[in-house]
Amino acid sequence: MLYPLKFKPIYKDKIWGGDKIKALKKSDDVSDKCGESWELSGVQGDITVVSEGPLKGNNIQELIEIYMGDLVGDKVYEKFGVEFPLLIKIIDANDDLSVQVHPDDEFATKIHNAYGKTESWYILEAEKGSKLISGFNKDITQQEFLEKLENNKLLETVNQQPVNAGDVYYIPAGRIHALGKGIMLVEIQQTSDITYRIFDYNRKGDRELHIDMAKEVLDYSKTEKNTVEFDRFPDNSNKIIKNKFFTINFLPVMNPVLKNYAKTDSFIVYYCVNGEIIINSKGKEYPLKKGEIILIPAEIPEIKILPKKYSELLEIYIDSE
Repeated sequence: MLYPLKFKPIYKDKIWGGDKIKALKKSDDVSDKCGESWELSGVQGDITVVSEGPLKGNNIQELIEIYMGDLVGDKVYEKFGVEFPLLIKIIDANDDLSVQVHPDDEFATKIHNAYGKTESWYILEAEKGSKLISGFNKDITQQEFLEKLENNKLLETVNQQPVNAGDVYYIPAGRIHALGKGIMLVEIQQTSDITYRIFDYNRKGDRELHIDMAKEVLDYSKTEKNTVEFDRFPDNSNKIIKNKFFTINFLPVMNPVLKNYAKTDSFIVYYCVNGEIIINSKGKEYPLKKGEIILIPAEIPEIKILPKKYSELLEIYIDSE
């Protein structure tokens, strides 16, 4: 019998990691150099495991093998098989991350036999003066890009955007991007761990760069708009992003909310941005607090969300229409 599933995060230390994830999780399992918490992952070698209930100890891939479309939705299973199609992680940038780009599905399939990486960021915290990079600030050529990189002037060509908590950024495959120091966010992305590093601020340690790959997949056109605008009506699913890769809604909860997913044909993931809620499913209660996620299997047609106080959720699924 399937039920709302919680997972044990996979913590990853990074040279640019900090202590914000440790504070968020209130756990001694997290180090002071934790850069990423993989909340839900089907990436081979890093597949998340159920943390509670009768299915505790099973990983997400094992469950898809058993429950198939009942867990993820028939159309999702038809397309992705036993691979869970999204990777959801929390990132703490205690230092500037490298400037990078990800390939699209076509290039990634050809070179790596894998999916590409389109992603979206919801900013949880941003220290005063924090910035991120998203796209070029003008149309440039590949030759100009290579010249600027060679002459240590790449940052002259990119959008360096001030950041605030609650902002959302959409980073399609091919867009040059980087997180700046002082930002913690939730990243929702395709199941892929392919990154081409372009520039690493000339830091010591000689981390590998991937210029030959990056130059082939970069979108050299100007990025006109960076942040994603969306409504914030209470007790409603406010659309942030809807595309073939993922749908993300912002759901602020002030009162009990009944959600019916009978026609959605997808799993539903909730990430709790703020507050604390109870999910009532088939008469049983499942708590969810700030910094946690829960997966509602596709076969569960209806749930009730009961806020303990004003809460904010990200509602994430795949729309196969």
